[in-house]
Amino acid sequence: MAEVQVLASDGSVKKIDRDSKEGLQALRQTTALLLAAALHQQFDGIRLGADVASDDGFYVDSDKDDVQVSADELGQLEDGIKKFAKDDAKIERVEVPLADALAEVKNDPYQSELLKTAADNDKVALFKVGDFATVATEDVLCYVDVVKNFKVLSVAGAYWQGKSSNPMLQRIYGTVFYKKDALEDDLKARQEARERDHRVIGNDLDLFFVDPKVGAGLPYWMPKGATIRRVIERYIIDKEVANGYKHVYTPILMNLDVYKTSGHWQHYREDMFPPMDMGDGEQLELRPMNCPSHIQIYKHHIRSYRELPLRIAELGMMHRYEKSGALSGLQRVREMTLNDGHTFVAPSQILDEFKSILQLMIEVYHDFDINDYSFRLSYRDPKNTDKYFDDDEMWNNAQTMLKQAMDDMGLDYYEAEGEAAFYGPKLDVQTKTALGNDETLSTIQLDFMLPKQFDLHYIGEDGQEHRPIMIHRGLVSTMERFTAYLTEMYKGAFPTWLSPEQVKIIPVREDLHADYAEDLRKELAAAGIRVSVDHRNEKMGYKIREAQTQKVPYTLVVGDNEVKDSGVTVRKYGEEKQVSKSKQDFLDEILGDLSSYSRE
Repeated sequence: MAEVQVLASDGSVKKIDRDSKEGLQALRQTTALLLAAALHQQFDGIRLGADVASDDGFYVDSDKDDVQVSADELGQLEDGIKKFAKDDAKIERVEVPLADALAEVKNDPYQSELLKTAADNDKVALFKVGDFATVATEDVLCYVDVVKNFKVLSVAGAYWQGKSSNPMLQRIYGTVFYKKDALEDDLKARQEARERDHRVIGNDLDLFFVDPKVGAGLPYWMPKGATIRRVIERYIIDKEVANGYKHVYTPILMNLDVYKTSGHWQHYREDMFPPMDMGDGEQLELRPMNCPSHIQIYKHHIRSYRELPLRIAELGMMHRYEKSGALSGLQRVREMTLNDGHTFVAPSQILDEFKSILQLMIEVYHDFDINDYSFRLSYRDPKNTDKYFDDDEMWNNAQTMLKQAMDDMGLDYYEAEGEAAFYGPKLDVQTKTALGNDETLSTIQLDFMLPKQFDLHYIGEDGQEHRPIMIHRGLVSTMERFTAYLTEMYKGAFPTWLSPEQVKIIPVREDLHADYAEDLRKELAAAGIRVSVDHRNEKMGYKIREAQTQKVPYTLVVGDNEVKDSGVTVRKYGEEKQVSKSKQDFLDEILGDLSSYSRE
């Protein structure tokens, strides 16, 4: 057993249970420290950044002059940690003069920076394991023999201190638990998350790509991914038009003065791209939000109470100045297209319109088979006067209305102070991504502020001017984030109505059956089905397996019997059995599949 650190002065003692969050964090931090010590021991000249216990495990940042640590070397790092644990290596906490510590790490700029940040009165606390020492920040265990159930998982790139202007380091991730079964459960969950990760699936199915060389956070939609997006866009536009929305197109550039009037510049400027100086005093801004654009649509005409509720919608492209370290596939991007809508209502129409929007949202979720979500009422923090528009009466009225609407509809929800937009409270629909992150899928926001800021009016029944209230809503978030969410939810096996390729036709022999396959393709395509014929010079078994790998909902095999009987042999994705049918019977089946949104 390692020696317990002796307290040098009076202090307090707190008992931490292994099963508590603090207990697990201490184990993670201890294992991160041992991983850093193993890196130091095994790789001469390696430079080490922070060793961190995160909410998802632990990691260590590192840098080498030659090639970085490879995935093949993670096993030997595990062996190094195991040896420390087996030997019950001693972790010492010592305080040394900052100058001495800096002299020890003079060739490591990352450790030097960490030491200077942690120093107190020219002294700094260190953790020592053998001849390795690093900054002592978070709590660690005074014994390491409990570090048994762990796994060094992966390597990835990470900017030093999370800033894209800093060097790119290598981040080595791991996970650890006190109990073996907890580790096994965690590894299973991580495997499931990997299988659902939209970035992996997007690459495997050739849906999209992002190339930092031509623009980080700017996705390129490949034909299959573009097809999925196009189906979603057509669906949502038709759904909104049927529910009384007027669809518009507005520019992605706007005069900066408009965003100063809206308050976005004051409250949101860190997330906006720098303005473009046009040289004549005009400054144009890539829009981070569509609401000021829709306000201009409203203001273009004098409005009557008879026009309200006035529902304006757009698939509006926006740009956000996301930091490089926050970018992730389609979920966090710098250019996005929001399924946006704004309704202008009279005060007496707020509750009914809010309920109508929420009912439409629930219908959309049903069609996409989305069931795992929760409602969050997001309120302001009344103490944060800098972040939120200062009007107590407005906030109290708006928050009361949202709560009343949810209660009237009998929906469960939870309340979150400090999560509102700067101009009003909102209902957020929360869900989990495959990687376990909490994600906002949709929003409905009440806004009493922007109509006042832009001096909006309508002529009431009394012939006088009245102020409308604005309701912001996004039914399915951005096309990027929603596609990522669906990709993970369906694990890439999209339902037939959403699948980029719905039918793959495979002729048994190209010389004998290709013409029939092409005639069949034309018939199905004429019926609106996305279909192709695999004419490659490959074995039929290989073609069938690849159709399954690409998760095509229906594979049709056509040979002598199918040509003779004017039929098809059908194999559904995920099934082993093959069923012979007439062309008409198959056509009826797939059209039924489409009309039911692929729910039999």
